[in-house]
Amino acid sequence: MRLRSLAVLAAIIAVAVLAGCSASPAGAPTPSGCDATPSLEPGTSTPLSVTVDDAPRSYTVHVPATLAATSPTPLILAFAGYRMPAGQLEQLTALDDSGAVVVYPQPASTAAGTGWQGAPYSSGADDIAFTSALLDDVASRLCIDAKRVFAAGISNGGGFVSLLSCAMPERIAAFAVVSGAIYPATNAPCPSGPPVPVIEFHGTADDVIPYDGGTRHEATVAPVPLWLSQVATRNGCASDPRSDTVAPGVTRQTWTGCRDRGALIHYRLNGGGHVWPGGPDPSQLAATPLIETFFTAHPLP
Repeated sequence: MRLRSLAVLAAIIAVAVLAGCSASPAGAPTPSGCDATPSLEPGTSTPLSVTVDDAPRSYTVHVPATLAATSPTPLILAFAGYRMPAGQLEQLTALDDSGAVVVYPQPASTAAGTGWQGAPYSSGADDIAFTSALLDDVASRLCIDAKRVFAAGISNGGGFVSLLSCAMPERIAAFAVVSGAIYPATNAPCPSGPPVPVIEFHGTADDVIPYDGGTRHEATVAPVPLWLSQVATRNGCASDPRSDTVAPGVTRQTWTGCRDRGALIHYRLNGGGHVWPGGPDPSQLAATPLIETFFTAHPLP
């Protein structure tokens, strides 16, 4: 089921929708955008900025053409990889077709390029504070469903999504990591954090972020199986996942018995590289619809 179905359902039950605009989960601001005419035009992508720690930070927000002014709409945060322009990620993922509001944040620039908090080449900026501030900003402009805010990212952006799963589990409902760059020294999983829903994709022949770990930018990169086992422990899942082949060369691992909201699914692309599956060359499977389905199934309570 596509995320746009959430908006359709919300439009049908208008009275409940209006009540939902004033009731947000703990830690999330009231989405005042539900009470005003949207300031962003449906069907467009608009560059915006917000000030964090006295510095301007940039992001682009795509508003779906189906946006209903007073119906709470899901929101997806989409984080690009190291030196990847946010516009490239927008084209690569086709998340704009999900029916959700999609936000493409831009990391702060450094001499080495751009990178998110938790990577050895990041600017040192507080990207968690930036994420919180831009969510506040978007919610002041549009009617956002505070229970259906999600985060997805590729490479360094995927590593930052892992960090957000530790830093903002009360505000972001579910997390998708694609070819994630996890640096244990600066971005280790949080074993004592609350259980969270996580879906992950990684190619075994990834020559940028090796599946079995290694070194990148003179820093250790965590092996994917180790990171998954740490997330499974945090979520209270069974230690051994159930495995099945879902497409040629693609193995899906599903952890069962997770406690509370915990969920963990891993797609291992045997022979796959450093890609967003189903991007320009959908030779194995498409990650975006699988991510949308996972997000739809895991809102905040």
